[in-house]
Amino acid sequence: MDADDFDHESHMRDALELAREAATRGDRPFGSVLVRDDAVVMAESNRVVTEDDVRRHPELHLAYRACRELEPEERAETVMYTSTEPCPMCAGGMIRAGFDRVVYSVGGDEIGEFAGHEPPVRAATVLEGVTDVVGPVSNEEGRRIHRAFDWAATRE
Repeated sequence: MDADDFDHESHMRDALELAREAATRGDRPFGSVLVRDDAVVMAESNRVVTEDDVRRHPELHLAYRACRELEPEERAETVMYTSTEPCPMCAGGMIRAGFDRVVYSVGGDEIGEFAGHEPPVRAATVLEGVTDVVGPVSNEEGRRIHRAFDWAATRE
């Protein structure tokens, strides 16, 4: 099945729901799903605070799991839907995973305005030539989640 035919809005809703769950739990509002043949095969939400582990960004953890659980050919047919464009750390981890594409809701440039910092290197720059980066999809819904989150309380 061609990834262009996937139900992008439905998969993004799944990622956004995971972002809401993360925020409710006390983590920052990020969630991601991996989709193959238009079906979710893995899902993660941010657990940096609750697991006390900086590596528990959902995108990075899914890349790690995918490398352990899926063959390279399977990963090449997999799409990551993520509530927010992956940070440079996560995008770097995705290089090895070799996903077909990453689809995000809220861009890295937009997250800077919520989190109060300069935008990082964009995921498309890090993943150039490896994985296509597409977005925004369901941007207003993603922005609502970030507007509702107390970003000031999580600044270090």
